[in-house]
Formats: sequence, structure tokens, C-alpha cells
Amino acid sequence: MRVLITGGAGFIGSHLAERLLERGDEVIALDDLSTGSLQNLANVREHPKFRFVQDDVRNQDTVHLLVERSDAIFHLAAAVGVQLIVDQPVHTIETNIHGTEVVLNVANKFRTPVLIASTSEVYGKSERVPFKEDDDTVLGATRFSRWSYACSKAIDEFLGLAYFQQFDLPVVVARFFNTVGPRQTGRYGMVIPRFVEAALANQPLTIYGSGTQSRCFGYVGDVVGAIINLLTTQGAYGQVYNIGSQEEISIESLADKIIEMTGSRSEKKFLTYEEAYGRPFDDMMRRIPCLERVQAAVGFKPSTPLDEILRLVIEEKRASA
Repeated sequence: MRVLITGGAGFIGSHLAERLLERGDEVIALDDLSTGSLQNLANVREHPKFRFVQDDVRNQDTVHLLVERSDAIFHLAAAVGVQLIVDQPVHTIETNIHGTEVVLNVANKFRTPVLIASTSEVYGKSERVPFKEDDDTVLGATRFSRWSYACSKAIDEFLGLAYFQQFDLPVVVARFFNTVGPRQTGRYGMVIPRFVEAALANQPLTIYGSGTQSRCFGYVGDVVGAIINLLTTQGAYGQVYNIGSQEEISIESLADKIIEMTGSRSEKKFLTYEEAYGRPFDDMMRRIPCLERVQAAVGFKPSTPLDEILRLVIEEKRASA
């Protein structure tokens, strides 16, 4: 295939590019480098079947030229990270909604299949775990800017599914649950790289809130395999799929584990959300995906346990220190 990856210089996009090139596909990575990095693409920049284009996904002329040359689109470009979302809510809303609008509009002209990357954030504060794709969402008040991300990605999903229903455009939606692994940065609040970097420097691991909130962390290598299979499976079109792990851990236990695995002298430091973000903040206590639908569609089962993920991240951070 000739594949376009929007957000191709990002954490997930760069791993996806490598996997597609290994399969023999041609890859075009589109990224404005606002949160992505050319360093993420160091392993593929010289590959004869790889091309990088620096531009904004909202630039319809550029997207038109690239989609015209592509057989499939992985739309990963988005504002990412809780810190960025809290600090730049206008950027979050405009990038996520208008970027998806441009991609779908152009894809429909060429009948190009699209996978839209969404997020477990759309479940909001729902307490009905594990989360199933057709469950109701429970979002917080609009004064909490963190929910702007959830709302913008939910609109992305509505729009993608509307293109499938109204125009029969091949669209599939993947809801990621805390995808992690090498190359992820702690710059925008991602907890595992932030904790690992602090532990290796013997600095305090700062836990926001009580630390009893829990998450499931999915390995990026498992995730990219799943989305490739979804976009190349015709029967998956018109559906939403959770993708992640079901290995649950509290944030405080995660900090303890990283301190132990790194042999760090770090201590744990607790901050209220308002201290951490400088404004009131709303959070959810548990986030666990139901994976029955994606298992039935493409046989997906997460194969990388959390200890192995942490080992790989620690190894990478040590090498780059």
C-alpha cells in the first residue's frame, strides 16, 4: 500500500511508519512538528519508501495532494497530553476537529479508507468498567478545559461515522487507552516517561491527586499492529474499537514500581490537581477497556506486559540520558 500517516512524526505515528515499511508499504508522514519530532523518524528518514512532509493537517491543499497519492490514511494528528490540553484548549479544539474535517472531506473525494485515532477520554467520568464501545459517556462541566479534548475527539468519531453512513466512506475508529513505549515524551504530562525520567535523575516522582486513580497501559507495538489490521479489514469499517491493555495499576503503585525497577533514590511527592495545573481539574478514577469487539474483528490481544513496557522505556531513557 501507499499509506499517509497524519501526525507521522509523533510517538505512535513513528512506530506505525516503521511497521508499515517493514511490511513493504510506502509511507508518507505528514506532521507540523508542534508536538512530533524528526528524531522519532531517525530510523526511517533515509528509507527509499519513506517521505516526510512538514505541514499542518488543516491545510486542505497539502492534504489533497497527499491523499491523491495514497491508498489508505491513518489519521493520528491531534493535540495530545493533558498538560497541553489544559494550557492550550483553543489549539486542542481547532486542531482535532478541523483537522479531521479536512482529512475526511478529501478522503471522500478519492474513496480512500481512513482510520481515525480517538481516545478513552471520550468515556469521561463513567464508572461502568470495563468500558464498552457503545456505553454512554459522562463528561464533566465545560469550565474544566480537559473535557474539551474528549468532546473534540467525540465529534471526530461522530464525523467519521457520519461519512461512513452517509457516503459509504471506509472509516474505522480506534479508541486508544494510554498507549506507551519508547519515544514517548513526558513533556505534555504523559505519566510513564515523566516518572522514569525523574527516577533516573533521583528526583521526586510527582503524583497528581491521590494516586489511587488507576490506568491500563497499552504497548505501542501492540497498538500499531491492531490498527493496521483494522484498516485492512473491510468488515471493521463503520465501527469503533477499544485498543489497549487490561492490566490495571494505580498511579502510586506505578511510581513505586518504577522506583524499584530503576533502583532510584527518588521519593514520591503528591500535588493536588489545582497545584499541578494551576486551575481546577476534573479526573476519572478508573479506565479499563473491554476488548471483546477488537478481538472478534482482528484477533487482537495485548501481548506486552507492563513490566516489559517499563523495562523498554527505562532502557531507552538511560541510553539517552
